[in-house]
Amino acid sequence: MNAPLACKPADYKSEIKPIWCPGCGDYHVLMSFTRAFAQLGLPPEQIAVISGIGCSSRIPAYTNCYGFHGVHGRSLALAAGLKVTRPDLTVVVASGDGDGYSIGGNHFLHACRRNIDMTYVVMDNHIYGMTKGQPSPTTEPEFDTALSPGGTGVRPFHPLVVALASGANFIARCFSGEVNETADVLAEAIRHPGFSFVEILSPCVTFRPDEKNWKDQVHPASVGATADQGKAARRLMTDDGFNIGILYRGGRTPYRPAVAATNIDLSELEKDFEL
Repeated sequence: MNAPLACKPADYKSEIKPIWCPGCGDYHVLMSFTRAFAQLGLPPEQIAVISGIGCSSRIPAYTNCYGFHGVHGRSLALAAGLKVTRPDLTVVVASGDGDGYSIGGNHFLHACRRNIDMTYVVMDNHIYGMTKGQPSPTTEPEFDTALSPGGTGVRPFHPLVVALASGANFIARCFSGEVNETADVLAEAIRHPGFSFVEILSPCVTFRPDEKNWKDQVHPASVGATADQGKAARRLMTDDGFNIGILYRGGRTPYRPAVAATNIDLSELEKDFEL
């Protein structure tokens, strides 16, 4: 195994200037991404950052790694296909609560179940930011907006519980304002074998100005990470939504499909498409 390179966070930044609302938590998440990559010491060309649609999904353009900006909700499907065909790459997926838990919800379940060795990072702000503030799957039922007067009245989606029940091998929650701590968790998530899921509470100060208070509400988890699914389930089911840290480390063997060497004659394949 090659020794890690002596890299700096700037080595993983592209020349494209990030464009988010002033005060958006995603600026800090981007910093955590590049600091985590620097910790790993991998060449940028050995990392692929995949995304779907939304504010969070701008991340690949701002990194100096391989990247793919996919369509709404399909980032995990793209990432899974990439990882099983290029297992040598470190694959990280950047998503948001709308992109990941709404139209991408079914992919989320099965990505956890398959346990492919990749890392899923969801920036959760409890709102659709890019499309002007309608409720997302994690929006509180009583949160009043112009698009949902009086609130939705619908119970919020609990991604960490769903991830555990579906088979994710590593589960953590971070706060975007804690850049170095988040970078440490991301680096550990990437190193951990199998499907790692990291939720990052990332305030949307434009459509959820109340989330500026999150910095006073987050707190370290009172107990350390566990490998016991029963203990993790009890912890997550009683969670207040603001416990920060690594909550579960599983030991499942990652999914690695058997890929046999192939020798395909393209000229023979082309005959099937001749008119």
